[in-house]
Amino acid sequence: MPQRVRKAVFPAAGLGTRFLPATKASPKEMLPLVDKPLIQYGVEEAVASGIESVIIVTGRGKAAIEDHFDISFELEKLLEERGKTAELKATRAISEMARVSYVRQREALGLGHAVLQARDLVGDEPFAVMLSDDIIDSETPALKQLLDVYEKYDAPVVAVFEVEGEAISRFGVIDGEEVEAGVYKIRDMVEKPPLPEAPSNMAIIGRYVLTPDIFAEIENTRPGAIGEIQITDAMRSLLRKRPFYAVRFEGTRYDAGDKLGFLIATVQFALKHEELAPEFRAYLHALKI
Repeated sequence: MPQRVRKAVFPAAGLGTRFLPATKASPKEMLPLVDKPLIQYGVEEAVASGIESVIIVTGRGKAAIEDHFDISFELEKLLEERGKTAELKATRAISEMARVSYVRQREALGLGHAVLQARDLVGDEPFAVMLSDDIIDSETPALKQLLDVYEKYDAPVVAVFEVEGEAISRFGVIDGEEVEAGVYKIRDMVEKPPLPEAPSNMAIIGRYVLTPDIFAEIENTRPGAIGEIQITDAMRSLLRKRPFYAVRFEGTRYDAGDKLGFLIATVQFALKHEELAPEFRAYLHALKI
């Protein structure tokens, strides 16, 4: 029986350059998707998957993330005095949903380097890594789908989805053998290959379940062409020593780290919002695009 995954690492020290100037002084992870910041969707998914402890890797200018998951006595008192019960309940739920701790990444040196910063807080146990850019709308939380496979095979797991055409070169890509519906035993993985060199159309996205031996592999991984340590390169090294699996998750993934993807996610989540959906749907129909 594999050791239970209790902790999830959220790398959040990136500069968010694709959203400048909006992210010049505000963390990208705090961009609001309808009525919640991006990172909250990820934390809620982690908690719904059974995660107990959240570790957020921050950097300069990220204090708003810490404030968001902290208790806000003044705000709660004001809401209570004004009888705003629903808003008070929602606000308190944020600070109570999980144990949240923070570690600093002094330089943005890649995803692998960000994960390495959480080593002391993770300790010698398996853990999840979640990227708040990747918003996944699914009936069963995407991370839970990975955890089920991890528990079955007692091995690290990554989330994958199908990507057609040149866009595959923006992702890490697996070469794998399907061992059951939607589950692949990985033979190899390549970081951002040109289309002709891509081993498949199965791209890795921001959900991982990793074992603590990944930290040694990250330490031994050389920075790439732009000076960043890529997690895919470290996982590829670990793949030579132990089995690795991938899950083609059920659900819809939105790239909220991209302006167009963020807008699409905003529309889709607004259409699912209990209060906003009717009027918003009517507005869209009125546009007659």
